[in-house]
Parts: sequence; structure tokens; C-alpha cells
Amino acid sequence: LRPPVPVPPTLTFPLASSHSYRGLTLVLTFLSYTSYHLSRKPISIVKSQLHPNCSALGPNPHNDSNSSTWCSWAPFDGDNYKELFGALDNAFLVAYAIGMFISGIFGERLPLRYYLSGGMVLSGLFTSLFGLGYFWDIHVLWYFIVVQVCNGLVQTTGWPAVVACVGNWFGKGKRGLIMGIWNSHTSVGNILGSLIAGAWVSSAWGLSFVVPGIIIAAVGIICFFFLVEYPEDVDCNPPLHHVMTTSEKDPEAVTSNEGPLSLSGQSSVDHSNSPKEPAEEPEAISFLGALRIPGVVEFSLCLLFAKLVSYTFLYWLPLYIVNVAHFGAKEAGDLSTLFDVGGILGGIFAGLISDYTGGRATTCCVMLVVAAPMLFLYNHVGQNGIGTSIAMLIICGALVNGPYALITTAVSADLGTHESLKGNAKALSTVTAIIDGTGSVGAALGPLLAGLISPTGWNNVFYMLIAADVLACLLLARVVVKEARGWCGPMARQRGYVVT
Repeated sequence: LRPPVPVPPTLTFPLASSHSYRGLTLVLTFLSYTSYHLSRKPISIVKSQLHPNCSALGPNPHNDSNSSTWCSWAPFDGDNYKELFGALDNAFLVAYAIGMFISGIFGERLPLRYYLSGGMVLSGLFTSLFGLGYFWDIHVLWYFIVVQVCNGLVQTTGWPAVVACVGNWFGKGKRGLIMGIWNSHTSVGNILGSLIAGAWVSSAWGLSFVVPGIIIAAVGIICFFFLVEYPEDVDCNPPLHHVMTTSEKDPEAVTSNEGPLSLSGQSSVDHSNSPKEPAEEPEAISFLGALRIPGVVEFSLCLLFAKLVSYTFLYWLPLYIVNVAHFGAKEAGDLSTLFDVGGILGGIFAGLISDYTGGRATTCCVMLVVAAPMLFLYNHVGQNGIGTSIAMLIICGALVNGPYALITTAVSADLGTHESLKGNAKALSTVTAIIDGTGSVGAALGPLLAGLISPTGWNNVFYMLIAADVLACLLLARVVVKEARGWCGPMARQRGYVVT
């Protein structure tokens, strides 16, 4: 049994209180994952400063050093600097991918508030340690690799915890739109991370990591004191996650998600009048049990390729802009934020359309199909002018991050509260971790492949990204067909046909 949170006896919890706690949960989890991405972004901004174009800075003040790399930061001053940058990205992302599969299991069995807050404080520590390498004058690769591995492991505490908290408070009704807006924390974090890192990248790049590290640790402490994990902890009723058999007789009960409905399908009035009897806490779902939920495997594999594309842009877009458009490090970092602005719009649009149509997979598939030619166009005409570049970055950001945002939020919450679980909410963290963990394998592969392929030309990098988009779409084909049959069934019945 989970002991209830002590509440002063003079306080009551009317319907307005439930809405207040929902709003608080959204705000705190939004700030939490904003700070996670804020702390991940600086590495992509600082890369161009670790190995800049030294000839553009004037004459070499050190006559005994290499004239072309005198301003670079060892060990990234060699010709293999792109491979070393890829190793840094891969150290973080491989550790993140491996840790994510384990993180969901811990997230179901530990208090989410402690798990999330502890992970954020540790993330702040390791992010700051990377930046302290500048002030401590560290020039050995293993130091930065170890810090990246540790940071990747502790950052896996974030996503399963925040999705589980939001899923505990919000039902399925308008989950796509709500979580699409809420998921803008990813892009907001990337934008803020780019701006904060850009403020110090040219003067003292160590602060580009230390400041975000302090921010994420501070937000973690705030969450420790104010985050409420479950509605039951503050005497609020849990939301309706899926349509129950008893609810089908009452259309009003099915369509309304504003009132706090219990999982049994009873109204809040009936629930409040009945005595609250303690019930046994359901056991957390196993890893294999989560894989058996319909749709988990398909969406996980789709996210692998979708996240490959998104994270390649996250880690390599500023350097691409520097090399192709010949902007400075700060200007390239600022311009790259437009990709994340498009990501905000794409996540909201994908959530809204999928709520309206009921087709999560179809929405993802259509956006992925359109994204492929847009990536081709951006590579060939995206640098023809500042106006064209801005427009193409926003469009590509919306199409690339829209499916990624939808799968990691609304789809994960839908599958984690699937009707086959019979009301057991102890699957949200595990399902979210499986989907995002599989996606993180792609997130590790993308920047690694970009580091290996980019010396042969940026065109080949974009061909790789286009191929990944197409594969992501194909992996959802079975689910898309199932959704199409679901739409055709009611239409055929209206026309008098028999649907088999």
C-alpha cells in the first residue's frame, strides 16, 4: 500500500483543486525536461569553438605551434576532430540508450519525485564537470568521454518519470494536443541551451556547460519539494485512461474528460459517496509484458529512425551551418534554434491532428513522408539566402520533430495505459522507457554516422537522414493499415455494407 500524503484536516479538495494540481504537474514536468535538454545542447554549440578556423582569428601568437590549429582545444586540434566529436556524442547517447531500458524498471518501483530530482541534481553535476575541464585546463580525451558516459546514464531518469507523472494526471481525451503543447519543452530547452551556450562560447566555453548544470540542479530541487506524483496522494480521483465497458452505455461519460473519472467508469459523485477502501497496489509490469502491448514494438522501431534524424540535427546542425554557410559559432548556434521553433509547431500540430482523427500512426507516417523531400531541398537550396534558410529550418524542424514528439508523449502514454492492462497504471514508466530507449539507439547512431560520413561530404549525411525517414515510415505500415480499417468500418456500415 502507498501511504497517503498527510493533508491538513481543514482543507478540502473540490474539482478546482484537481485542475490546480494538473496545472502544477504540467508546469513542473515542463520545466524539468526543459532543463534536461538545456543541459544537452551546449556540446553542439561548443564544437565549433573546440576546433575553430584559426586563420580567421589573425596571426599565430605562438610561433612554435601549428599555424592552422593554434587556437583549437586539444585533443580536438587534429585532423580527426570530427571523429572525436562523434565519439563524444556517442559516449553520451550509447550510455543513454542502455540506461533507458533499465531506467523505466526503476521508475515503476521507486518514488518518482525522488528518482527525478536525484537524476536532475546528478545531471547538473556531470554537465558542470564537462565545462570545468576548460577552467582546469584538461586536454585528455578520456576525461570528457567518462563525463559524457556518466551524464548519459543519469539523464535517463528524466523522460520515464515526467511522462509517467503527466500520464497519471491526464486521461486520453485531448492527450495528443495537451502533450503536444507540453512536449515543446524539448525545443524550448534546445533553444535556451543554444542561447545560454552561445553567450559564453567565444569567451569562456566552460561556462556554456556550468550555467546549464546549475539550472538543471536547481529545478530538480524545486521538483523535490513541489511535485505530486499521483492524484490519489492529494485525495483527487485518477483520470479515465480508456473507455470501459460500463461507460459505453453513457456517451457523456465517455466523451467528457473534464471531470475526474475513476478507472472503474464511475462518476466523481458516486466515487466520493462510497467509502474509500484500501486496495492492493498492482504489481509493476515486466519488460516482456510491456513488449506484448499492441503497438509498442512498431512505434519503438519507428522512433529509432525518427530520433536518429532529430538528434543528428541536434548535435551537428550548428557545425553544418558554420561549414556550409560560413557563419560564426554564435550566429550558427542562434540560427539553429529555428529548427527547434519548427519542432514546437510540429509537435502541437501532430498532437492536434492525431486527436481529431484518432490516427496517431497515420499522422506520424504522413509527416515522415513529407519530411524526406524537405530535407533534400534544405541541403540544396537552404543556404541560398537568410530568408530561405529560416523558412526551410522551421519547416524541416516541424516535420522531423512532429512524429518524434507524438510518439514519445501521447503514443507512449496511450500504450502505457492500454486497455489490455485493465487499469494497471504501473506500466507507464516501463513502456515509455522501452519506446524512448529504442529511439535512443537511433539517437546514438545518427551523430556517430554523421561524424563518419561528413568527411565524404554533407550530401551523403542528408541521404542517410532521408533513408532513415523512409524506414521510420515503413515500420508503421501495419499500424496505419489497422487505423485505416477502423475508419472504414463505420463508413461501410453507414452505407449498408458488411464489414468483416
